[in-house]
Amino acid sequence: MRWALVKVCLAVTVMVVVAFAVPLGLVVQEMASDRAFSNAERQAATIGPTLSITTDPVQLRKAVESTQMGADRRMAVHVPAVGDSPRVDIGDGWAGERAVSEVRRIGRAATAPVAGGGFALLQPVALGSGDIAVVEILVPESEVSNGVATAWVVLAGVGLALVVGSVAVADRLGARLVRPAERLADAAHRLGEGRLGARVPEEGPKELRSAAVAFNSMADQVVELLANERELAADLSHRLRTPLTVLRLNAASLGDGPAAEQTRAAVEQLEREVDTIIRTAREQRPAGAQGPGAGCDASEVIRDRMGFWSALAEDEGREVRLAGVDRTVRIPVARPELAAALDAMLGNVFRHTPEGTPFAVDVHDAGDAVIVLVSDAGGGIADPDAALRRGNDGGRDGSTGLGLDIVRRVAESTGGDVRLGRSVLGGTEVRVWIALDGRARGESARTGRGRRKRRGHAAGRPA
Repeated sequence: MRWALVKVCLAVTVMVVVAFAVPLGLVVQEMASDRAFSNAERQAATIGPTLSITTDPVQLRKAVESTQMGADRRMAVHVPAVGDSPRVDIGDGWAGERAVSEVRRIGRAATAPVAGGGFALLQPVALGSGDIAVVEILVPESEVSNGVATAWVVLAGVGLALVVGSVAVADRLGARLVRPAERLADAAHRLGEGRLGARVPEEGPKELRSAAVAFNSMADQVVELLANERELAADLSHRLRTPLTVLRLNAASLGDGPAAEQTRAAVEQLEREVDTIIRTAREQRPAGAQGPGAGCDASEVIRDRMGFWSALAEDEGREVRLAGVDRTVRIPVARPELAAALDAMLGNVFRHTPEGTPFAVDVHDAGDAVIVLVSDAGGGIADPDAALRRGNDGGRDGSTGLGLDIVRRVAESTGGDVRLGRSVLGGTEVRVWIALDGRARGESARTGRGRRKRRGHAAGRPA
């Protein structure tokens, strides 16, 4: 559409320039010609008084040479034979005898082309005897076209400037119209790829602003619907775990026998089916939303979740250390996404370390990224790489194995990553690198890979 607007403006401007510049150039050319012939007529009229007084060749020659045209040898006088006086021709003729005779016959001025270029003005002058003399003035081509070339160049320059200016203005206007539409299309593609933080600035023409408002509203509704779906899946997990646990305990107390074994097998199958449903619901969710519309304050979310987990930590006698959450730290991750990742990491601490084991949560702002550390004083992880693989349950019954996978996908949605290693407390450290500029992790992240490999061989609990 942008190029179409430019082409339309170019065509209109060219037509306008041609419609005005060409006639104006022709007018300038005509004015130059009229100016040259008017000057020739004035010069021819200067010899008229002399011809009305005398036709003496000597006197006429002196009169001709006294004029500007005569001095430049551009004036000729043709006097016919009068009575006994012979014909008098002063100066060179350019038009020819036939043209002179024709002017003398019709009695009015005329022009005739000259072989060497230019024109000859033939002006009739009445003599005292009633006969007609003809004054001939040579008008060179340079005088006829004097200033015409310059005028055409100026008109061409003005026309070119108008065309260039109109194309530039049309391009800017086209960009102003097209850029919001391109941003809207790009945001739609990103939203279709699962990047739920895609939003469109509400600017541009009225129609595109309305489309941007509608798109942003739709994207917010999609984020809300997916968040509700994830909350429903998490709630389903909590709702079904308790009755399944009761069923397992009751089945264990049934003793031996075919009916008891069938009941226990049915309970185990039901637990597997529930795990499959939860895993499927979790894995179908898009990656963490990014962008200005889906960001959150990491410090505020961590404080909020720690308020939830601290009650359980107090019941189990766990010492909790929280650092780096006293200032605002914005990250391109939706609040539900970060909350789910924190719950997954803290849930692992409570599930896989003994009661009374201390743990810590630290937040560091590295400039181009934000690092969230969850560390504990437990036994560590025997195989960090296996713990990060999707769906790994660590060999534990009743686990969907999605905790660290949720954390990994949240980090990778921003261009970051997750690393496991040995913490300063002696147990496991989960380091979540959240990139702020959407690119791959920075130099500081690459320098930390070696430390993860050296510290990642701790023995202990599964992920």
